[in-house]
Amino acid sequence: MSAVISRTRFSVLDRSRTRAGRPPGEALRDTVALAREAEALGYHRFWVAEHHGVPGVAGSAPTVLAAAVAGATRAIRVGTGGVMLPNHQPLVVAEQFGVLEALFPGRIDMGLGRSVGFTDGVRRALGRDKDVAEDFAAQLGELLGWFEGASPTGVRARPAEGLRVPPFVLAMGEGARIAAGAGLPMVIGDLRDRERMLRGIDQYRSLFRPSPWAAEPYVIVSGTVAVAGTPDAARRLLAPEAWAMAYARTHGTFPPLAPVADIEARAMTAKERDLYERGLAGQLAGTEEEVAAGLESVLKETGADEVLVTTSTYGRAELLDSYRRLASLFAPGDGRPRCEADVPR
Repeated sequence: MSAVISRTRFSVLDRSRTRAGRPPGEALRDTVALAREAEALGYHRFWVAEHHGVPGVAGSAPTVLAAAVAGATRAIRVGTGGVMLPNHQPLVVAEQFGVLEALFPGRIDMGLGRSVGFTDGVRRALGRDKDVAEDFAAQLGELLGWFEGASPTGVRARPAEGLRVPPFVLAMGEGARIAAGAGLPMVIGDLRDRERMLRGIDQYRSLFRPSPWAAEPYVIVSGTVAVAGTPDAARRLLAPEAWAMAYARTHGTFPPLAPVADIEARAMTAKERDLYERGLAGQLAGTEEEVAAGLESVLKETGADEVLVTTSTYGRAELLDSYRRLASLFAPGDGRPRCEADVPR
């Protein structure tokens, strides 16, 4: 077993991907079931995401879904990857996470992003525009202030005030600089664009300022990791998501996951085929031995403290098998000389 892998935390981000011909509610129930499995396998945390108006994603209300996940599990940390802060009033976000922490003390994470709706229609429905993301640093400061009792209006965030819900910043573009300036842990992806990832991590570490939330930098790298008995089987795990991305970029809408056999039988245009093949390339996919080698390379290059796995595929049995095989590569809780005061839980 690789020493660098065994001392790294591994976690799961599930986006509640819908499947062709299946109701959206099933995707949400699948997420809760996967959280139970992830806990049993020894993953450190389980996060859910926020998407609005997307046919291929059922997870539109992450704090609601996080409550269902936390209620169905016992010890695994539960959170969001993330709540898109520009879509919401910081007070409401503080109240929601305060309720979660009050219900499940010591288990809740607050992962925060700066994206707004992907289309003009979604942004109008949310009452937001693209420019609101430019105020993310101020929104983040206001949100953290509600937990610390800072209130310009005299209003108190109940029950959030005084609670400690670890915040994490999803670093896209300016996110690394904002996370560093706020002294918060950072989540960065994806694993395929190593140079961009390393630039973001270097910027984050060089600009990091200690805060009451984190005394030193904490880096989580995020991306797809697919493990199977053969390289070809692992590649087939990637096919549904790769096709969904290719379809989205050529048709303007992100669809439910399709069965691999349907995708392989599909007549694609040249542009679709190119996007599809690019979606399959460069991922961390293969047998246990191949993925272990790839992970070791990523971890040595990035010095990451944690890996957040975001794999999606049509077959639920195959997805669970991949997570089981990945779990066999690390030893949760072994040999981690971490100070709880300095490192996010």
